[in-house]
Amino acid sequence: MKKSSITLIAGFAFLMMSFGLPEGDKTPWEIPDEYKNMENPYKGDKGLDRIGKMLYAKNCKSCHGNKGEADGPRAKQIDVPMFDLSSEDFQAAYNDGEIYYMSIIGRDEMPNFESKIPDDEDRWAVVNYIRSLKK
Repeated sequence: MKKSSITLIAGFAFLMMSFGLPEGDKTPWEIPDEYKNMENPYKGDKGLDRIGKMLYAKNCKSCHGNKGEADGPRAKQIDVPMFDLSSEDFQAAYNDGEIYYMSIIGRDEMPNFESKIPDDEDRWAVVNYIRSLKK
C-alpha cells in the first residue's frame, strides 16, 4: 500500500472518530415498570418546594446546575451526557415515577441517593422541584 493511501485512511479514521462517535453513553434508561407506573403522592404539594430546592442544591446542582441545564461545575468531569432537566423534551418524555427512579436510584455516573435522601417525602420533593425547572 502506498504511503499516501495509508495517510488518507488514517486521516479518514481520525475524522470519523472526531465527528462520528457518540459523546458518552447514550444508552436509554431501563426503568422498571414499578417506577413507570408509580404515582407521585405529593404532586403539586407547594409545602415541599423549600425542601426540594434545598435537597436539589445539596445533591444535584453541582452537576445539573442552578436551573437544571446540565451546566454545573462538575458537569465537564462527567463522561456521559446529562439531561437538561428544564427542557420541554425531558419534562414531556418522563413521568414523575421515571424521574424518581433516575434521580434517586440512578445508574453509572448518576449516583444512588437512597441513603442520602432516605425519606420518601423528601425524594418526591426533589422530583417536584425538578418539575418546577421547566422552561
